[in-house]
Amino acid sequence: MAQILKVVRIGNSRGVRLPAAVLARYRIKGTVRAELRPEGIVLKPGTDKRLSWEETFRETAAAGEDFSDLEGTVADGLEKLDT
Repeated sequence: MAQILKVVRIGNSRGVRLPAAVLARYRIKGTVRAELRPEGIVLKPGTDKRLSWEETFRETAAAGEDFSDLEGTVADGLEKLDT
């Protein structure tokens, strides 16, 4: 669902006003986090502490975590259990 929002002057800056229904739906209160992406700007609640998949990958790579034993968990037999 897309909405067209008007860019308005706010002091010496410009901004957009988010409708109250949008703020409530996404639980936006005091701050928003703007993620600048090639396809556009993504706004998220500023209180969301979760990492995006991209951030998780970067953090994991930076930490030098070793996933060499991951293959052992793939063949653990759980796929054969009746559910």
